[in-house]
Amino acid sequence: MSPTTQSIWADLTQIRAQAPLVHNITNFVVMNNTANALLALGASPAMVHAPEEVEDFVSISSSLVVNIGTLDDHFVTGMTLAMRRAKELGKPIVFDPVGVGATAYRNQVSQDLLTLATPTVIRGNASEIMALAGLNAQTKGVDSLFGSDAALDAARRLSSVWGCVVVISGATDYIVLGDQVASVANGHSLMTKVTGMGCTATALTGAFAAVNTNYFQAATHAMAVMGIAGELAAEKKLAPGSLQVNFLDALYTLTESEIDDRLKLTWS
Repeated sequence: MSPTTQSIWADLTQIRAQAPLVHNITNFVVMNNTANALLALGASPAMVHAPEEVEDFVSISSSLVVNIGTLDDHFVTGMTLAMRRAKELGKPIVFDPVGVGATAYRNQVSQDLLTLATPTVIRGNASEIMALAGLNAQTKGVDSLFGSDAALDAARRLSSVWGCVVVISGATDYIVLGDQVASVANGHSLMTKVTGMGCTATALTGAFAAVNTNYFQAATHAMAVMGIAGELAAEKKLAPGSLQVNFLDALYTLTESEIDDRLKLTWS
């Protein structure tokens, strides 16, 4: 086994052994998908957004995932309280700026949350990363109009400004921290036909960040596992409905040899 495979496997083994509690404040569209993906990976999901209890849940969680997909003031209040508490406690925060660039409200909420508590990892598609970096990128709702490589400079800018890891999802996933860049070419085009796969990648990153304090490495490992599981799922049947079930099965049964055989990861 390659050293990189061994490192990914060590993280996955820890997740399965420890079942870290990953606190998700996420959108209504993907709550079921991401909770099941975290369970299949081996983590323990909590889908908690009520302002009255988010601070208590952050206190007992190993990481916090904040996803702005279905925003309203109630959600924003919960996100604000949770991120502030996670910052106080030094818990890793994974932020998903879903649809940023589409509306002024979404843009303002994203900037407010970033200023309140710098995330450990920001994960988005190319359009979202470019918009968050202030490049006025166009979006198609929550879908990107750009390939992931088009957002590399924006990711570097975000990483420099906020001092965090930035992940760009796409046909090739890029993970950026300062001058470090990792690229993961695993995955399958059918994954774009299933809603919430990007949000799932964010949630899985929260699980890896819960067991590995090298957050650049943790984010890279999460994207590798996400992509490999997607490949395995697509090979069973090329249809979106089946992919959702097969993806969960692939996460649950993923082996070290499957990672080693399929991993397409480069560092620069």
